[in-house]
Amino acid sequence: MLRRLHPIQPDSFAFTPENLAWARGQISKYPEGRQASAIIPLLWRAQEQHGWLTRPAIEYVASMLGMAYIRALEVATFYFMFQLPPWARWRISKFAAPLLA
Repeated sequence: MLRRLHPIQPDSFAFTPENLAWARGQISKYPEGRQASAIIPLLWRAQEQHGWLTRPAIEYVASMLGMAYIRALEVATFYFMFQLPPWARWRISKFAAPLLA
């Protein structure tokens, strides 16, 4: 399944002071040269702060970790836990499952 960013994006993103302190704490858990491993928790926190994962948020997190934007985008589009379009408060998923007799 091809996943893309929503065509309408906000102009910028920045962590709140509390989230920034949390993010720095997460990054400090990884050894020197391995800080990019914090990408998933930082993207998750950005999504929680904004409600969905935006391009400016991905760029912001990538710059915090010293990563290329495309590498962070690869992570964001690979994992379905990241909501790339904005969602309503409730989301209904439809799936087909065999009925058990």
